[in-house]
This record gives sequence, C-alpha cells and structure tokens, in this order.
Amino acid sequence: MTTGVETGVGVLDKGMAIVDLCERTPSSGSEIARVLGMTVPTAHRLAGALVAHGLLQRAADGRFYLGPRFLTSRMTEHAQPVLARLTRHINETSQLWVARGEFRVCTASAEAETELRVSLPVGSRLPFSDGGSAAAALLGTVRSEGWVESVSQRTVGVGSVSAPVLVGDTPVAAVCVIVPIPRVTSSPGQMYGALACSAAADIAANLEG
Repeated sequence: MTTGVETGVGVLDKGMAIVDLCERTPSSGSEIARVLGMTVPTAHRLAGALVAHGLLQRAADGRFYLGPRFLTSRMTEHAQPVLARLTRHINETSQLWVARGEFRVCTASAEAETELRVSLPVGSRLPFSDGGSAAAALLGTVRSEGWVESVSQRTVGVGSVSAPVLVGDTPVAAVCVIVPIPRVTSSPGQMYGALACSAAADIAANLEG
C-alpha cells in the first residue's frame, strides 16, 4: 500500500492514503484498490466512510474526489463578502450553511440592520429533522427555479429562501435569506429566490476558480 504518511494507526493511514490519491486523481473503488494495494470491498468501505464524514464525495460516474469539508474554509472566506453585498441590497439577514452529518452548521452570516430581524450566530448547529429551506437546499430538494422556501416551518413567524452552492451537481453549502413574516409581501422565494441563487452561483464560481 502506498501512503504519504504512516502513523502506525492502520485504518487512519489507509483512509488518508485514499484521500491523498483522490486529491491527485479522482478514482473509483477498484482504482483505489489497485493503486493502494487493498481489496475492492475494503476500498469501497473506507471510501464510503470518508464520504459520510465529508472528506470525500462521489461523482455520478462512481469516482471519489475531495469532499466539502476541504472546501469549507475557502468557501466561507469567499462567501462573507457575497453575503454582505446581498444583505446590503435587501436589508435582510443572509447566511451560509453546510452539512455535518445529521446536522447543518452556519459558517458565515451577514445580519440585517433593521430592528426586527432574524438571525442565528455563526456556529449554530441545527438537525436536518427540524426542516427549513437551508436543510432542503443542502439535501438537493429545490424547485425548478433553483431555490426552495419555507414559511413558519422551523420557527413560527419566520420565512426563508435558500439556494444550493453546487460543485458539479453536488450541494456543498446553502445560501439562506431569512425574513420576518410581517415583511413578506408575496413569498420569500418570489421576493429573494433569484438573488439567493445568484449569490450561491458567485460562491461556487470562486471555488472553481
């Protein structure tokens, strides 16, 4: 087995060898097994565990490549000015959320300056089971327009619209605009869906660059 660093912790070393390989060359389970000298079932089992932890993700063609955890720091850095511009334009809070297992975590936020505003601090951790538009966007459940909205779903009196940040076809984050219901004149999606999609696309373009 070829590894970059060997620590004596066998499973960890094998896992990181897979990450190193897929960082250089996105690879299928059989390719991982061949290059690293492990059985195909072991390669698939370890790669699947790395996907579950966000260290790898799997493309439609079956190859594994670096997962969203490696993108988070750079994505947050790029997202903050995008969110700040969005919030200045609409004067509503906008945030970036990423998936972490059964939860979603807020990694960036730009708060509205109005007295009545909705926000959660950076680092907030919410279970996917609580619902909300950001959770739906991270799970890839969006309308044909590219966004998804919620009205009083997770919190009564609060509406939101979210759009996924896509790497390829995979959602790696969600841009969420949060609006107090008294300021919703039509629906969160109709008011801010296109702007959320534009902000998500800007963040994704920075990642690809």
